[in-house]
This record gives sequence, structure tokens and C-alpha cells, in this order.
Amino acid sequence: MTHTLEDFAAAAHRILAAEPNPQGREKVCALLREVLTDKAFVAKHLGDDVPERKIIYEDPQLGFCILAHVNHGAKESQPHDHGKYWAIYGQAEGETVMSDWQLVEPSKDGKPGKVRHVRAYPLKPGMAKLYNEGDIHSPRRDGPTRLIRLEGRNMEGQPRGTFERV
Repeated sequence: MTHTLEDFAAAAHRILAAEPNPQGREKVCALLREVLTDKAFVAKHLGDDVPERKIIYEDPQLGFCILAHVNHGAKESQPHDHGKYWAIYGQAEGETVMSDWQLVEPSKDGKPGKVRHVRAYPLKPGMAKLYNEGDIHSPRRDGPTRLIRLEGRNMEGQPRGTFERV
């Protein structure tokens, strides 16, 4: 099936307006898995000219964003959450190893919190994973990747938790 960004965004809007909760987000996650199998959609929105982070849609009513990510090299991010918002990572090409973390000690006095590693798992093409508010995670890539990601809000400038591994 062929998908357009407009149709995907409208469907995500309908789902999240009707179910503004983790169950609704899981439905959007399932929809994203379907979109990731559309080679024309991936080619159009994840071309070589796309930077590491590009907002391709921002919902004017609900505030969620759809982002395109084209990453060219290896990188490992520190454990983090998305503050009071959520995120859905969708793998289009390459592989991202995601890690889940358990909070050991919250941040305080401007110092990062402490977390313990729980598990690591790959996101392969066609896979998508929801991270709800407060879910601490970290992505690692060993080579080029292309992702479609949704954020509950544009996270640029938004406060989020930072954490150290213990």
C-alpha cells in the first residue's frame, strides 16, 4: 500500500485525538510499522539530502511531530527520557540497538540521575518502538541508519532527564 505523509499524519491525529494515551500511541506505532514498509515513502522522506533531524510534520492541534532522521556514521547516545512527552522510533534502514534503563536515583541539584541497564535489543527495518513519558532509553548505531520518529512535542529546547550509567 502506498502512503503519503499527509495521510499518515491525519491517521495519527485521528488516533491520538480519540485515544491520547499509551493505547493510542501503540496504534500509531503499529501504523508506523506499516508505513516503514512503503519503499516510496521511505525514499521520498529519507533521501540522502535529509539531515540527522528534520521535522517533516508538526500537528497544529495536538503538538506531536513526525521527524525524518538520516544518520551517516556510528553514534551512541546517553540514556535519556523525553521529559513529560513520549517518542516512537521507527527503523526504515540500517539497525539501531536500543537499550532500556531502570532509574536507580533521580537527578537532583542539577546533577544527572543514575540508571541501571535492563536490556538491549535491535530495531531492524520495519520495526517501531514506543517510549512513554519517563521511559529511559538510549540508541546506538554502528553504521548508517534511516528512521521516522514521532515525538509527543518537538523536543528541541524541552527539558528532559539526563542520566549516568551505574
